[in-house]
Amino acid sequence: MARQFSTTVRNAIADVYESTISTAPILRIRTGAAPANCAASRTGTVLATMTLPSDWLAAASSGAKALSGTWQDTSADATGTAGHFRIKQGATCHDQGTITATGGGGDMTLDNTSITAGQQVTVTTFTVTAAGA
Repeated sequence: MARQFSTTVRNAIADVYESTISTAPILRIRTGAAPANCAASRTGTVLATMTLPSDWLAAASSGAKALSGTWQDTSADATGTAGHFRIKQGATCHDQGTITATGGGGDMTLDNTSITAGQQVTVTTFTVTAAGA
């Protein structure tokens, strides 16, 4: 049987995710597939860069935290197709994953994955879910 945790424990795990990364981390949206792990060298072209809000995730509920506030770059850095993201605090990558358009099932979804330099880029969905449900 797989381990299962109470909602209280799952909420605590999800809350630690945000507090460990800290306030106002940097989100970079890049082309191509994500590297093998967060410690691996970055890959792809940076399409959009945004500083996330100080309180960037909502309070944990049912073991999950969703984006809070507006996650937006008002002027994209380059042209290309979004493939993955990295969330960093300083030089440390803390999270990375796939990107799809809204409804596409990626770890993060954008209003449009086909990005042109100078356009506005908006994250529409991002959720962190603690294991053990």
